[in-house]
Amino acid sequence: MTDHAEEQKRAAALAALQLVEDGMVLGLGSGSTAEIFLDALGAKIANGMRITGVPTSKRVGELAATRGIPIADLEDVQRIDLAVDGADEIHPRALDLIKGRGGALLREKLVATTAARFCVIADATKLVAQLGERFAVPVAVIPFGWRQTAERVRALGCEPVLRLNAHATPESALPGGHSNAAYVSDDGLYILDCQFGPIADPAGLDIALKGVLGVVEHGLFLGLAERAIVATERGVKIVEPGQAPS
Repeated sequence: MTDHAEEQKRAAALAALQLVEDGMVLGLGSGSTAEIFLDALGAKIANGMRITGVPTSKRVGELAATRGIPIADLEDVQRIDLAVDGADEIHPRALDLIKGRGGALLREKLVATTAARFCVIADATKLVAQLGERFAVPVAVIPFGWRQTAERVRALGCEPVLRLNAHATPESALPGGHSNAAYVSDDGLYILDCQFGPIADPAGLDIALKGVLGVVEHGLFLGLAERAIVATERGVKIVEPGQAPS
């Protein structure tokens, strides 16, 4: 990452930090810009701010702890005032998202859905004209019978590819490959990266994927984000549903 790109992401993270108030319960997301947000939040806490963070993955929880951010599990809080998270793709008009390249899509969606406000922070490369034009849609599935689940997902018009762990070889994702080569999420799920191409009807695909036996969750985040804070070469832009970037 160039110093200029780092500065842009830091500007977006600091803009999101202005939404944080003392005493809040915060959903803590993942991604490079979200990690800069954690750094800035840790500095605020060191200066006396009191918040509780609900991390969306084990990694984020560990990062938060090293920055002195008090954390709690989702089931242990009565509310989440604000969730701040990254995204892989952002449709700026609808403010719909694709998330899950980090594998935490289930927890990220649970936190985003619970939060009273959900703010996305990202750089301008994440803005797309249609969801799916750059990245596959991650789909979290039960490991038992995952190949049969993948075939049911394939029937929706995509090419599902089993996500592998860092030490696996591509051959492991083929029929006859070893299941222990699969990436396993914090929740014990496999991830199918499903390349649909540009998605004409995200809402319809949302319903269709959730109706597939063996699918637990997917990376289409529709109608959840209140705003996106986007770092660009010309400064930080605020994007809200139904509006072009300001």
